Amino acid sequence: MALNFDSALSVHAQALRVRSDRTQLLASNLANASTPGYQSRDIDFAEAMARTGQEAGLPSLDWGGSADALFRVPNHPSQDGNTVEVGVEQALFSQNASDFQTSLTFLNMKLRGLQSAIKGE
Repeated sequence: MALNFDSALSVHAQALRVRSDRTQLLASNLANASTPGYQSRDIDFAEAMARTGQEAGLPSLDWGGSADALFRVPNHPSQDGNTVEVGVEQALFSQNASDFQTSLTFLNMKLRGLQSAIKGE
């Protein structure tokens, strides 16, 4: 009997990939906090998960210039056109890191369960 890892690992592998891509975007926002005219971007996690669930395989998601990366509307616009709000970005980055760790923990539990089943424990 063949083991299908896509069904065995459920959505956790997809969630890790989307969270990883979102981390890159949020880090880019923080790195460009003082760049004049830089537009802060983010990913709608639920929409991205729905989209990856419909795709065959899990290709690396490319958010650079993609229509899937949404521009964030700032609470307090700056004079130079930069829409990065450092406090907001740091909070989102921290929450995303916590969510990434949670997905990683669930994935690890799934893999341990599979390992136990294969060993016959």
